Amino acid sequence: MDIFALSQLRAQQERQGRRYLEFLRVPSLSLGLYVLPAGAVDTQQPHTEDEVYYVVRGKARIQVGNEDQAVEPGGMIFVKANVPHRFHAITEELALLVLFAPAEGSASAAKF
Repeated sequence: MDIFALSQLRAQQERQGRRYLEFLRVPSLSLGLYVLPAGAVDTQQPHTEDEVYYVVRGKARIQVGNEDQAVEPGGMIFVKANVPHRFHAITEELALLVLFAPAEGSASAAKF
Protein backbone atom coordinates (compact mmCIF):
# COMPACT_ATOMS: atom_id res chain seq x y z
CA MET A 1 0.00 0.00 0.00
CA ASP A 2 1.12 3.54 -0.76
CA ILE A 3 -0.21 6.55 1.13
CA PHE A 4 0.50 10.09 -0.03
CA ALA A 5 0.18 13.33 1.93
CA LEU A 6 -0.58 16.40 -0.15
CA SER A 7 1.67 18.58 2.01
CA GLN A 8 4.64 16.26 1.44
CA LEU A 9 3.97 16.08 -2.30
CA ARG A 10 3.79 19.88 -2.51
CA ALA A 11 7.09 20.22 -0.59
CA GLN A 12 8.77 17.72 -2.95
CA GLN A 13 7.40 19.57 -5.96
CA GLU A 14 8.69 22.91 -4.66
CA ARG A 15 12.16 21.43 -4.07
CA GLN A 16 12.21 20.24 -7.68
CA GLY A 17 10.99 23.61 -8.95
CA ARG A 18 8.43 22.07 -11.30
CA ARG A 19 4.72 22.67 -11.84
CA TYR A 20 3.97 18.96 -12.30
CA LEU A 21 5.05 16.13 -10.03
CA GLU A 22 4.18 12.56 -10.96
CA PHE A 23 4.02 10.62 -7.69
CA LEU A 24 2.53 7.28 -8.72
CA ARG A 25 2.99 5.27 -11.91
CA VAL A 26 1.78 1.79 -12.80
CA PRO A 27 0.89 0.57 -16.30
CA SER A 28 -2.84 1.16 -15.87
CA LEU A 29 -2.66 4.71 -14.45
CA SER A 30 -0.48 7.52 -13.20
CA LEU A 31 -1.13 10.25 -10.63
CA GLY A 32 0.40 13.67 -10.33
CA LEU A 33 0.14 17.03 -8.64
CA TYR A 34 -0.10 20.05 -10.96
CA VAL A 35 0.17 23.54 -9.45
CA LEU A 36 -0.27 26.78 -11.38
CA PRO A 37 0.22 30.14 -9.65
CA ALA A 38 -2.33 32.93 -10.03
CA GLY A 39 -1.94 34.54 -13.44
CA ALA A 40 0.07 31.63 -14.88
CA VAL A 41 -0.18 30.44 -18.47
CA ASP A 42 -0.96 26.73 -18.83
CA THR A 43 1.13 25.49 -21.76
CA GLN A 44 0.18 21.81 -21.68
CA GLN A 45 -0.56 19.96 -24.91
CA PRO A 46 -3.25 17.30 -25.45
CA HIS A 47 -2.41 13.94 -23.93
CA THR A 48 -2.77 10.52 -25.53
CA GLU A 49 -4.56 9.15 -22.44
CA ASP A 50 -7.87 9.93 -20.76
CA GLU A 51 -7.37 12.31 -17.87
CA VAL A 52 -9.20 13.39 -14.71
CA TYR A 53 -8.43 16.55 -12.73
CA TYR A 54 -9.52 17.02 -9.12
CA VAL A 55 -9.34 20.64 -7.95
CA VAL A 56 -7.73 20.71 -4.50
CA ARG A 57 -7.58 24.49 -4.19
CA GLY A 58 -7.73 27.66 -6.23
CA LYS A 59 -10.01 29.23 -8.80
CA ALA A 60 -9.68 29.36 -12.55
CA ARG A 61 -11.38 28.44 -15.77
CA ILE A 62 -10.73 25.46 -18.03
CA GLN A 63 -11.24 25.27 -21.74
CA VAL A 64 -11.77 21.77 -23.13
CA GLY A 65 -12.31 21.76 -26.86
CA ASN A 66 -14.94 24.49 -27.44
CA GLU A 67 -16.30 24.39 -23.86
CA ASP A 68 -15.21 26.82 -21.15
CA GLN A 69 -16.14 26.41 -17.47
CA ALA A 70 -15.18 27.80 -14.07
CA VAL A 71 -13.37 25.42 -11.69
CA GLU A 72 -13.05 25.60 -7.92
CA PRO A 73 -12.12 23.29 -5.02
CA GLY A 74 -13.94 19.98 -5.08
CA GLY A 75 -14.54 20.09 -8.83
CA MET A 76 -13.63 17.17 -11.08
CA ILE A 77 -12.97 17.45 -14.79
CA PHE A 78 -12.76 14.58 -17.27
CA VAL A 79 -10.81 15.18 -20.48
CA LYS A 80 -10.82 12.54 -23.22
CA ALA A 81 -7.52 11.57 -24.82
CA ASN A 82 -6.21 13.90 -27.55
CA VAL A 83 -8.66 16.73 -26.76
CA PRO A 84 -7.01 20.18 -26.46
CA HIS A 85 -7.44 21.69 -23.00
CA ARG A 86 -5.90 24.32 -20.75
CA PHE A 87 -6.51 26.20 -17.54
CA HIS A 88 -6.74 30.00 -17.79
CA ALA A 89 -7.93 33.06 -15.87
CA ILE A 90 -6.24 31.64 -12.77
CA THR A 91 -7.19 34.02 -9.96
CA GLU A 92 -5.93 31.89 -7.02
CA GLU A 93 -3.05 29.38 -7.02
CA LEU A 94 -4.52 26.26 -8.62
CA ALA A 95 -3.58 22.85 -7.17
CA LEU A 96 -4.84 19.84 -9.09
CA LEU A 97 -4.56 16.10 -8.60
CA VAL A 98 -4.21 14.56 -12.06
CA LEU A 99 -5.04 10.97 -12.97
CA PHE A 100 -4.11 9.49 -16.35
CA ALA A 101 -5.46 6.13 -17.51
CA PRO A 102 -3.48 4.35 -18.75
CA ALA A 103 -0.29 5.94 -17.36
CA GLU A 104 0.70 9.26 -18.96
CA GLY A 105 2.59 8.76 -22.20
CA SER A 106 1.96 5.02 -22.39
CA ALA A 107 -0.65 5.23 -25.14
CA SER A 108 1.66 7.27 -27.38
CA ALA A 109 4.53 4.83 -26.71
CA ALA A 110 2.29 1.91 -27.73
CA LYS A 111 1.78 3.44 -31.19
CA PHE A 112 5.45 3.13 -32.13
